Amino acid sequence: MAKLQYYTEEGLNKLKAELQDLKTRGRQEIARAIAEARDKGDLSENAEYDAAKDAQGLHEAKIAKLEEIVGNARVLDESSIDTSQVSILSKVKIKNCRNNAVVTYTLVAEEEADLKQGKISAGSPIGKGLMGKKVGEKAQIQVPAGAMEFEVLDISR
Repeated sequence: MAKLQYYTEEGLNKLKAELQDLKTRGRQEIARAIAEARDKGDLSENAEYDAAKDAQGLHEAKIAKLEEIVGNARVLDESSIDTSQVSILSKVKIKNCRNNAVVTYTLVAEEEADLKQGKISAGSPIGKGLMGKKVGEKAQIQVPAGAMEFEVLDISR
């Protein structure tokens, strides 16, 4: 059974739009590529045809994965977020205890993560390490570069 993922309404709408695009325009492009390759003659020695069929398989796998994600997605009402502790869709301001750098992140589902917009996955090492923490608490988090310590300065929505 696939696990439920919580999204903002905007994030879920983006996933649905991408799925719709893959089902319509994407499938049409693949079908056109297969037809062009088929028109070139003998299919037994047609590498272009084989490549188009492989691309079709990958495309359908991507559609199936997105359908599963959308099917298990739930929109989280941002107004009901508990700001007493860090949770999914929390906006959390943290301080790196080593260099005193302060950053603000919003914890989102993996598919919505975008570091440029300050959105990190709740499943990332930092996201997992911050979950459940309250303002003033410190979190020891193991990241690829080693152990880091962060202090939670503020939690909002």
